[in-house]
Amino acid sequence: MFRVTADYDEQIEVGVDAAGARAFFNELRNFVELMPGVDAIEALPDGNKRWTISAPVPVIGSIKQSFIAAETANTEERIEWSPAPGEAGNLLRYSADFTPKNESRTSVRIRLKVEVRREKATDLHMMAGWVGDERISKEMQRGVTMMMNIFTEKAKAKLNG
Repeated sequence: MFRVTADYDEQIEVGVDAAGARAFFNELRNFVELMPGVDAIEALPDGNKRWTISAPVPVIGSIKQSFIAAETANTEERIEWSPAPGEAGNLLRYSADFTPKNESRTSVRIRLKVEVRREKATDLHMMAGWVGDERISKEMQRGVTMMMNIFTEKAKAKLNG
């Protein structure tokens, strides 16, 4: 099995109450508008969402993948999206946990894990076997970190007013 992975885990503090922070991170349009590489998040008839993401990969160029995710938690303390049942090739897990600091500040822990699985490297791209899953994962990790850092900085700016 050819696997490419990347993850992100960061805690930020924003200048809104927990309900305001939760509303912001629950609005998927914010990801499309504020995060480079997220081309679209579309609602599907079954209630799942299709996240379409583009990422640069060395030698190969840009790869665009779609991830079907199901909402698995939506409480005052946590929002979570996981791979939809039956997803085996493109897996996306996203969560945001909210901890009030006081009436006007909230700590938000954001986690993202992306995994692309293929039977053979060439199922991902003709050159993927030559480049290798380790190198592609390293570049995807760099790209995901950059995307999420930009997103969290823009989110903090927006929420801190």
